[in-house]
Amino acid sequence: MGFVICTSACAGCGRLFAFNPNKVPSIVIDGEREPVCKSCIDAANPKRIAAGLQPFVIQPDAYEPLPEEELA
Repeated sequence: MGFVICTSACAGCGRLFAFNPNKVPSIVIDGEREPVCKSCIDAANPKRIAAGLQPFVIQPDAYEPLPEEELA
């Protein structure tokens, strides 16, 4: 049994971060889903709430390794 962890630059801030590829929050840019780090989600949520929008929901294991058998 192994684990999978992806790394990428955040679509918001550009910093490199690690994430679970099945659960990380993402946004669509030019038709492609791009991952967003927890810091950017945490910064965006108060602005979304103030604008009357629903906050982004972070799944508990979005930034943790994924068991390899769950890789989609």
